[in-house]
Amino acid sequence: MKLHWLVRFLFGPVPVYFSALAILIVLTNAQYFGLVGVGVAPRAAKLASSTPVVSVMKYCDIFRGEWVPDAEAPYYNHKTCHMIQEHQNCLKYGRPDLGFLKWRWRPSGCELPRFDPLQFLQFARGKSLAFVGDSLARNHMQSMLCLLSQVAYPKDMSANPTTQNKVYHYRAYNFTISMFWSPFLVRSRAPENDGPAHLGHWSLYLDEPDESWVSQMPRFDWVLVSAANWFSRPSLFYEKRRLIGCSFCSRQYGVPDLTLYYSQRRAWRVALRAINDLDQLRGRVIVRMLSPMSHFENGTWDQGGDCRRTQPMRANETSMEGRDLHFYTAQMEEFRTAEKDAREKGRRLMLMDATAAMMMRPDGHPSRYGHWPNEKVQLYNDCIHWCLPGPIDIWNDMLFQMLLAD
Repeated sequence: MKLHWLVRFLFGPVPVYFSALAILIVLTNAQYFGLVGVGVAPRAAKLASSTPVVSVMKYCDIFRGEWVPDAEAPYYNHKTCHMIQEHQNCLKYGRPDLGFLKWRWRPSGCELPRFDPLQFLQFARGKSLAFVGDSLARNHMQSMLCLLSQVAYPKDMSANPTTQNKVYHYRAYNFTISMFWSPFLVRSRAPENDGPAHLGHWSLYLDEPDESWVSQMPRFDWVLVSAANWFSRPSLFYEKRRLIGCSFCSRQYGVPDLTLYYSQRRAWRVALRAINDLDQLRGRVIVRMLSPMSHFENGTWDQGGDCRRTQPMRANETSMEGRDLHFYTAQMEEFRTAEKDAREKGRRLMLMDATAAMMMRPDGHPSRYGHWPNEKVQLYNDCIHWCLPGPIDIWNDMLFQMLLAD
């Protein structure tokens, strides 16, 4: 009799009900019990009643400031967003230090509102946004997709899912995000033999814009253009279809080594001129300044260099020099010239100058955490791209502010 009572007590309908309820509570609140690694701030549920986001750009320069602690971050992780490029999926591949996630950007003189995915989608209803550039443009786009995943997932409308060009559509908001792969912004041809060390020479036609993206720009409300890192690859330079120079080349080509600084400046000049020459351009063009290439320490990218820092630097601890400074200066000069030309045509080019903020974040790169430790892959430590989630998420804080202020 006592045994029968004990069985009913342990396995009867009431105990089973409460046991199931307890399991459900644990699973639905897994982030608070440490069951999913990095917790995600429970923010999305409160978005509908949040204070409307307004632009603070008339009060301060959002591109100058410091990084300050942020206990609430991050707002997504590799388990809540499945749209992270594998090589930037630092949490999935076991990055042990997670303090790099707990920072936000504070401009001097104001607070920068966090990117609000619901309000952004409402603001962008019926519009379209294009990212143009290389893998850092893709890095930026995927940051936006992950931030928006707190509210909605898009449908992949890409013509060919295996290519670098992408199209994502948010049906409920009639909002489209596109990616145009154009790492040099001008017409280019890949080398026949490149390899993991990227020793093959690209052919760059420095007086011909890449029509694969330029011709599509009139369709978009917002176009964000960027390019920098790929100019560091060995290249042959053509103008008027004639070989006139090269970078990282030997005498075998019979032309001078004009260096990568020549191609980077020329490409930006031609790309911005092509934008200004578009008769049917209806949207706003935003130029993003370069993301630092100088965060490798104790060696170059192909000589064991790495980025193992675990927290941000302060503004007075960083300075731009070398390749970063050359690229930044040339890009800024070409932008100012194009901005003046656009103004004379009654248009406006916008500048997203996130370089100073990102100079302070050598801790935000994947380093070796873009693949499993025992995986046999020919990859170098990555100190160019940014972990997702990570510091790059502030690019969307800045972008939303710029669009609101426009």
